[in-house]
Amino acid sequence: MSERFVKHATFTVERTYNASLASVYQAWSDPEAKAKWFSKADVFDFRVGGREYSSGGPPEGPVFTFDACFQEIVPEQRIVYTYTLDMGETRISASLTTVELIPVEEGTKLIFTEQGAFFDGHDTPEIREHGTGEMLDALGKSL
Repeated sequence: MSERFVKHATFTVERTYNASLASVYQAWSDPEAKAKWFSKADVFDFRVGGREYSSGGPPEGPVFTFDACFQEIVPEQRIVYTYTLDMGETRISASLTTVELIPVEEGTKLIFTEQGAFFDGHDTPEIREHGTGEMLDALGKSL
């Protein structure tokens, strides 16, 4: 059996969008709007205790499964969720994510903070932070 270990990390990614709080919040809370910049959900129940679940990947690559539970939702202010990410049959991480939305003169500032446990070297905080930046850039383009 290979060595098992956990790497814990916290990272924060910030973006400012030239869009209203309502528009940015809708991009997170409406399944059709979110599917424009994030993987299309198989299950999307946006409420405290609700679930967001998606599974898929490239035709030649592994299947990734995102399974989230919403812990707190303050409309147009804060979304907190926990999630696991699997690659095939392997759990690669478990995380707590906080998305803060703040009105600014330019529109809306988004602060994305993730506290993660990354398992056995299948993923790293650095790769996840980079992917999160790309994801938030895609959100900006969809707005």
